[in-house]
Amino acid sequence: MKTNNSSTCKKGIHLLGSALAIFVLVGLTVLGKSANADVNVADLQKQIDDKNQKIQALNVEIAKYQSLASEANQQSSTLKQVINSLEKDRQKLTLETKKIQTQIDATNLSIKQLNSKITDSKSKISILQDGLEKSLREISQNDNFHVVVTLLNDKSFSDFFGRLDDQAQFNNSIKDKVTSILNEKKKLEDNKTAVEKTKKELADLKTQLDGKKKVVEYTKTEQQKILVDTKSQEKTYQTLVADRTAQKNAFEQEVFLYESKLKFNADPNALPVPGSSPLGWPVDDVRITQYFGRTVGAKKLYVSGSHNGVDFGVPIGTPVKALASGVVAGAGDTDLDCRRVSFGRWILIKFNNGLAATYGHLSVIGVKTGDSVQAGQVIGYSGNTGYSTGPHVHISAYVSTAVNVMTRPSASCPGKNLTMPVSPIDAYLDPMLYWPKI
Repeated sequence: MKTNNSSTCKKGIHLLGSALAIFVLVGLTVLGKSANADVNVADLQKQIDDKNQKIQALNVEIAKYQSLASEANQQSSTLKQVINSLEKDRQKLTLETKKIQTQIDATNLSIKQLNSKITDSKSKISILQDGLEKSLREISQNDNFHVVVTLLNDKSFSDFFGRLDDQAQFNNSIKDKVTSILNEKKKLEDNKTAVEKTKKELADLKTQLDGKKKVVEYTKTEQQKILVDTKSQEKTYQTLVADRTAQKNAFEQEVFLYESKLKFNADPNALPVPGSSPLGWPVDDVRITQYFGRTVGAKKLYVSGSHNGVDFGVPIGTPVKALASGVVAGAGDTDLDCRRVSFGRWILIKFNNGLAATYGHLSVIGVKTGDSVQAGQVIGYSGNTGYSTGPHVHISAYVSTAVNVMTRPSASCPGKNLTMPVSPIDAYLDPMLYWPKI
């Protein structure tokens, strides 16, 4: 009996020694792997920090050029000033594209960093699981733990287990390894989620970059058109401005009379309750320069004496967003047929809540007819197209069922057919009733 106990104890000591050795080996291996991964992650973080510093520096430059562009836009009454204004806008927009490209670079580095962390977690989990499996197999290989149980019940080895901090320490070491595996799995899932989110941010940045590049091209094209139309002569430019103002007034009167003849009976129950804020703002920085209706500015600027929408003063190239979810009912450019008399580049969206809106004077259109859009989605970029006294976004709101895109001959633009949103006068709505309170 004594001999058997001695043999059993030796086996137990061997098994416990092997198990502890494996745990130590696993721990050292994981630490080694982690150290290598930390070096890689730290290097990537340094690169990300460098990119973020460049982004901050670009923000300072962009702010400087934005100030210059705003000043130039306010003074753009002569040909030289108009060209200078477009040049300042182009310089600012070029810096913005550089900033977005830097953000893309930083985002790619972040994805690489997260993927490195994912690989590291997978490696740790594999090593920990393998070590735990070997330890448990080593312990259980002799009579399903009977050896260990016998050893633990033998009083003659109490001093030995005292030095090992008794059975609880051994059990806790297994528990700690299981906990480590679960923690690594949690890190793994968190990093996978972060990768997906960052990839979405990357896709959005690439879309922004594409849009900004198009706005830069727009400013270049505008410069070229003005120089060609005026032959770089101030007198020719002023004559052109006067002619287009007269044409704009004639066109506005024409549209007003046409829309006044259209009949529409609104159903108040089909519209959102005013004040319930069913619409979001079209731009992030809300600065209203012209309100809806018979304002002081409207009496000076429009033949009807009434402004059929709300204007937001924003720099050229500002992202413009969908006010609510809905479907693009049309998009076009009135400048292609009759420059500087109407919306210029426009988008009409019919929302799911019974309202609709036209976005006017855009530089870039980012959606097409039939597209479904979500509230807050970027649909284009602000500009200075159509009849516009400065860079801004115009929003006209309507009863959705009353507004439609129409193509018809224009008396004020002889020989031209203009395509644009048209609505009965009484179907125009004050957008301020449906936006959040400022």
